[in-house]
Amino acid sequence: MKKAMFRYAPTLAAGFLAMILATALPAAEQFARSITDLPLVPGLAEQAESTVVFDKPNGRIVEFTATGAVDPEAVIGFYAETLPQLGWRQEQATPGAARFVREREILSISVAPRGGVTAVQFSLAPR
Repeated sequence: MKKAMFRYAPTLAAGFLAMILATALPAAEQFARSITDLPLVPGLAEQAESTVVFDKPNGRIVEFTATGAVDPEAVIGFYAETLPQLGWRQEQATPGAARFVREREILSISVAPRGGVTAVQFSLAPR
């Protein structure tokens, strides 16, 4: 009986460790599908049906909307803090909107509450 317990000990220990790590590690950051290096505010989900993508010789044009039960005022703050770490420079900000530039691209973000959820419109275009 004791031998059987010891035989399963490594499996039990690994399972226990996996449970501890799953609760201790933060949730993985989610990124937009259409702009792969653009993180989404936790709680936002990209609306695939809203996505428009054009590749042009002078750059790409991408537009999409993400919605979720997030604080509209916190969205612009999240991007003002996060995007500079990814090479974006904030060029303009107003309540509910912001504009960032990186190399030859402009990223515009606008936030609007819609029927109990927050809708965030992303627009990426060549400079």
